[in-house]
Parts: sequence; structure tokens; C-alpha cells
Amino acid sequence: MGYPHEQNLEKEYRDTAIIATALCHSDAHILHPKFTKALFPVILGHEGAGIVESVGPGVTNCKPGDKVIPLYMPQCKKCKFCLSPLTNFCAKLSQFKDPIIQQEVMEDKTSRFTCKGKPVYHFLGTSTFSQYTVVSDTNLAKIDDDANLERVCLLGCGFSTGYGAAINTAKVTPGSTCAIFGLGGVGLSALIGCKVAGASRIIAVDINSEKFAKAKALGATDCLNPRDLQKPVQEVIIDMTGGGVDFALDCAGGSEAMKAALDCTTVGWGSCTLIGVAIGDKGLTVSPIEILMGRTINGTLFGGCKGRDSIPKLVTDYKNKKFNLDALVTHTLPFDKINEAFDLMHQGKSIRTVLTF
Repeated sequence: MGYPHEQNLEKEYRDTAIIATALCHSDAHILHPKFTKALFPVILGHEGAGIVESVGPGVTNCKPGDKVIPLYMPQCKKCKFCLSPLTNFCAKLSQFKDPIIQQEVMEDKTSRFTCKGKPVYHFLGTSTFSQYTVVSDTNLAKIDDDANLERVCLLGCGFSTGYGAAINTAKVTPGSTCAIFGLGGVGLSALIGCKVAGASRIIAVDINSEKFAKAKALGATDCLNPRDLQKPVQEVIIDMTGGGVDFALDCAGGSEAMKAALDCTTVGWGSCTLIGVAIGDKGLTVSPIEILMGRTINGTLFGGCKGRDSIPKLVTDYKNKKFNLDALVTHTLPFDKINEAFDLMHQGKSIRTVLTF
């Protein structure tokens, strides 16, 4: 492999040594046959943290030695999206129909990775499954020097996505009732967000009952396994809450879970936030009357976080014990055991596995 730090950096790129990277389901999605447009070979990984090795001449907001978190959601701070408080999108990303598979090269349409003289593609503009990676200046957040990289790497995707969905997108309110569908890393992070926001009742839903102990430890008041119920889970939630929850967050993906999340919200003001994505799903069908009855449905990427601004603040919040990232890390393995980490994820035996170099 031709390491990226052996090449001259362009104007606005930074060479980063990855210290720790966590495994996310999105890293496995691209390997699915449904992703027919994905380019291979590719270096996966997008939930990492590291230290800047070198910078291009146009980089002014960090220096070698700084601790950083690569971002799959860029923030240029100049475009109409970055300047708007209504979204965390950036013009650099909005040009892509599918950001998961369309950040495989740098802005100059070339890759910084090679193998035997041939290009190896980037993933989500980050490629953290490499000891060294090259990241655009707009895709990197500088963080505190005393940050624990083996924990704050989760802020690169999973935690920020779930927690931010509750705080920034759904805007969960104190005393409210919430339902969380899917109790993986993102779902549990959303649960933490609901708890921090002051929700009085949090109903956790998953088809794997082994996840319920962790959910309750993090603040869930009730846990439901749809496979153990005599009627649809949304009907059970409506009965439990006397009409439905104020906020539902779908972190499972798949139209069935999305529809259940929407259906279990109360009429008048119920809010459903879609976070999870399923491969090859046929789509979500919603009746207009459901919306006319006062429900809202919205979606979010990266939890509505403007990465370069939001991630350093989340690092500070973690250091101040506003939330607990440690509870989400079930395994820590050396990077050469990455296949074991994938097995644990596919078997439902891990929440987050952190890989270290």
C-alpha cells in the first residue's frame, strides 16, 4: 500500500494518523450486493479519531500534533447551508445523491491511496480503517488535547447521530414521552439524548431482548420486543401512553419500523424522526391523514450536528460527564482483529467495538 502521508499534500488537505476507530453498520452496508455503484477497492471506516501529522499550505485551523475527529459531513462555514441554522448540510455534500458511496475521491477527483500503482478509493471522505488517512480541511474537527481518542472516536458518527437526533432534530422536551426503535449504538445514543433532554418516559423497542438491560441502565423506563407481543408494537405503545408518545425516533431502518414509529406518535403534535437506513428497502408509505392529524415526520444525517462546531462541544460535554460514552463501548480490539469486530457486530454481540492502532 502506498501510504497517503508519503505524498505531497494539496492546499486544503490534512494528513492524519488514526489512533482509534469504531465499527459502524454503515461500514458493512457498502459490502452489500445492493450497493451496485460502490467503487472497489476501498478503505472503509468513518468513526475515528487521530492526530494531525502534516497539513497543506492552505490549512490554518489546525497544526501537526492536534487531536482531531474526521467528519463524513463536511462544514465549509461559507455556503448557504453552513450559514443557515436550519440544517447541518454543506454545499460540498449536497451535490451528492448518496453521500455514502459518493465521497470515494478527493475534490480533485483523485485518491490519496494506492496499491501497486493503482488507486484505492476513500470512504465517506474519511477512511479511518487506515493508520494514516488524508482528509479535506472541511471534514475535520479539532478537539481538546486531553480528549480520550478511544472514546471520542464515537462522535465521528454513531453517538452524534443518535444523540443529536434527539437534541437537535426532534428537540425532545422535558417531561415528554419518547419511543426509540432499534437499540444499537445509534439507538442507545438517541436514548441518552432523550434522557439528557429530560424525557419522563422512554420506551425502548428492539427484537433482541438481550439489549434491554443496557437500555434500562441508560435510562429506558420500558422495553418492548415486538416478537413477544400479541399485537403490533405501535398499538401497545399507544395503549401504554394513553394515545401515543410525543417523540418517536427510528434508529432501526426499514419501512416497517419507520411506519411503527410514526404510528405510535400522538395526534396533534407527535413527532417522528427517521435515522436508520435499510439496504434495498422498498420505501415508506404514509397516508396524508396521518400528517393532517398533526403528526410530523422528519429525517436527519449526523444528528443535525454541524461537525466542526458541534463535535468539539460534545467532546467537552463528555469530559464534563454530561453523558457516558464508556457504556457504549463493549469491546476494544487491536486493528488486526477487525474481522472479529465485524463478526461481533453481525451477531448482535457488540454495541461499539473500538479498534486501536
